[in-house]
Amino acid sequence: MDRILIRGGNRLSGRIPISGAKNAALTLMPCALLTEEPVTLRNLPRLADVDSFGHLLNQLGCSTRIEGARPEDFGRVMTIRAGKLTATEAPYDIVRKMRASILVLGPLIGRAGEATVSLPGGCAIGNRPIDLHLKALEAIGAQLEMAAGYVKAIAPGGRLSGGKYTFPIVSVGATENVVMAAVLAKGGSRIENAAREPEIVDLCNLLVAMGAKISGIGTETLEIEGVDRLHGATYRVMPDRIEAGSYACAAAITGGSVELVGIKMDDMRATTAALIDAGVTLEERGDNLLVSASGGIKPLTLSTAPFPGFATDMQAQFMAMLCMADGASVLTETIFENRYMHVPELARMGANIEVHGRTAVVRGVPKLTGAQVMATDLRASMSLIIAGLVAEGETQVSRVYHLDRGYERLEEKLSAVGADIERVGDG
Repeated sequence: MDRILIRGGNRLSGRIPISGAKNAALTLMPCALLTEEPVTLRNLPRLADVDSFGHLLNQLGCSTRIEGARPEDFGRVMTIRAGKLTATEAPYDIVRKMRASILVLGPLIGRAGEATVSLPGGCAIGNRPIDLHLKALEAIGAQLEMAAGYVKAIAPGGRLSGGKYTFPIVSVGATENVVMAAVLAKGGSRIENAAREPEIVDLCNLLVAMGAKISGIGTETLEIEGVDRLHGATYRVMPDRIEAGSYACAAAITGGSVELVGIKMDDMRATTAALIDAGVTLEERGDNLLVSASGGIKPLTLSTAPFPGFATDMQAQFMAMLCMADGASVLTETIFENRYMHVPELARMGANIEVHGRTAVVRGVPKLTGAQVMATDLRASMSLIIAGLVAEGETQVSRVYHLDRGYERLEEKLSAVGADIERVGDG
């Protein structure tokens, strides 16, 4: 199993290209199930999760063709064609590998009138039930049953009716699923308290490009008028705001200056606001963002929240950065109840962190020291990389398959800006 070795102490300086967003890509790919015509996605990141989702689509009867990147993109170009669906079941062996697989449920029932999907897997960061997915789909006409770890959904008469649903709490995945299902319903649908993340906007924009009728995009109320069919489209995946925020934290903790290529402050407002509060200097340069830190890191009080609040996917990376702040920071995790698994690993490197329920108090220390640490989930693994960049001596991060799920060419990108980092195999 691969490990990543980091010899800390180098100040990061240079340019890092920001890849297409993982969370957007995994939402856009299942849209291809909604039409017989090809859907081409540009700027698709080279990630293990993207490959796994492509394999799932192949199992359902989709053909996938991958081409190299265009000059203005950093990832790949993938064309997906679901000319004829050969299956409507997403089996356990594939779905268990990543939670995003549940996103085939909505488009399958929308187009084929039926779907059988295994309960999902993914990072072990807490309880993430799919009850909101199911309740929303029921509200627009689906009949559901659960048995032997699978969800079976049927649209009576072969097509959903449409309907109204108000989410009791904001759910990104459930919003994505119900929107994809509703676009081919017989009637209209109204989704209230919908998630507003940029990735939701990206999804709606692709669906509109395919012929869907959606209003209220970017707001908490989505109005969807069902259409008889959708057509193909070519669409560019939005830049990854979480990857950009992660590299911004890496630049800050090393006192460096890094230009993030292909991302703007508007793409990540809550993250950039927190960086500014921490004393980091940000400067927009066209479609790029220059991140500089030379005066030390200030402590913060942060609480994760649904968009437009501070993203839970940035909590671990900020925690690592704040380990070197001048004072005590308070982080509160409101989204997932088990998202502090990186704390013991950071403590092995000399971090001073106390966890009280969903709140973590991070007291800045003069230095971190390299150690052997283990990644526990995708974002936690990045927090260990960030800490390793400033730690004295060598840090060894194991279980880096977590990183490969969400960060494209990480060692290459960090090496290019001065990090002493390499991937090694156990053999």
